[in-house]
Amino acid sequence: MAEVLTKNYLLLSYPHVRVSASPKRSCFSAVHFLPLNCFPSLQSSSDSDFHGQRIVPQFGERNPKRGCPQASSAQMSLTIGKAQKWWEKGLQPNMKEVTCAQDLVDSLSSAGDKLVVVDFFSPGCGGCRALHPKICQLAEMKPDVQFLQVNYEEHKSMCYSLNVHVLPFFRFYRGAHGRLCSFSCTNATIKKFKDALAKHTTERCSLGPPQGLEEKELLALASNKDLSFNYTPVQPLPMPAVEEVALEPAPAILKATKDAEKKLLVTSGR
Repeated sequence: MAEVLTKNYLLLSYPHVRVSASPKRSCFSAVHFLPLNCFPSLQSSSDSDFHGQRIVPQFGERNPKRGCPQASSAQMSLTIGKAQKWWEKGLQPNMKEVTCAQDLVDSLSSAGDKLVVVDFFSPGCGGCRALHPKICQLAEMKPDVQFLQVNYEEHKSMCYSLNVHVLPFFRFYRGAHGRLCSFSCTNATIKKFKDALAKHTTERCSLGPPQGLEEKELLALASNKDLSFNYTPVQPLPMPAVEEVALEPAPAILKATKDAEKKLLVTSGR
């Protein structure tokens, strides 16, 4: 019988494919014919332990719930990337999102004579979303201008202290001049933004350190209990006291005064 098996094919179970024999009967593994030489351990030889015994093919482990052989498969892990928000798309190297009040003050102070545009936006503002691609295009055309983005939803308290209540809203700052202009515009009135950008990007040199936010705005941020911002007002330097010195009249003036008095006496007949 061993010689017959070596010349023919062995009926083996292929556990990776499942075929249902009938709707009423349990499923069984589809059979696949493989040559015996694929299994050296089952080939007949003089040293083989097979002596006419019955061969029972070994099936895979059965699923106790379904009663079918359980196929082995490699586990695959799918990594789904984080969806990019609309205000994060198209950002240029000269565009930065403000994280806190201190970050806004520091960014304006470190800008030097560079023009800084502060863009106040809200994720739920349709006008902000429609205007964002054009702002990114203008930022690409003006690499020397610093654009600061302030998320209104994340920094509501700070925006209240800065008197920002309309969106989208923009403020332009530059060097010692401080705030240059403030306005709100939409996609339909983008010309207002372009005109302000062209006007304030002209070459100029401002004397003194960058002013940034105004004194009243800094005080409002410091008094806001929702913000961790500390500000110490700069005290003006006292003016040096001017000593009062009694000046003595010059001798020539004294002589002229005495001569005038004498003439007056002679004229009056004294």
